Amino acid sequence: MKKLNCWEFKKCGREPGGKKVSELGECEAATRGVADGMNDGQNGGRVCWAVSGTLCGGKVQGVFATKVSSCLECDFFKLVLKEEGPNLLRLSKIIRVFKDYGVYKLQDTATGS
Repeated sequence: MKKLNCWEFKKCGREPGGKKVSELGECEAATRGVADGMNDGQNGGRVCWAVSGTLCGGKVQGVFATKVSSCLECDFFKLVLKEEGPNLLRLSKIIRVFKDYGVYKLQDTATGS
């Protein structure tokens, strides 16, 4: 069975060509090419909890440090955790790859948090 990406599971409409792109912009998880293949996902679609600017509760979220608690409770995160089991990529590995490509923000430069 095909493993879903976050935008397919959550139906947020922020994938390229999605229904909500004009309103909310394209999601970094749907376009983050350096994460392609992580947890068998397309771009950052199965590591969205580590990607800044994803959608939660109808609002665009900030960086990992400000959204992690809601991500850990997310039904999609729990699905990926269940599907990947011991093969789930560790957050430290994901962050290392993002840092190597210069795409990981430790804090929001607009708010400093």
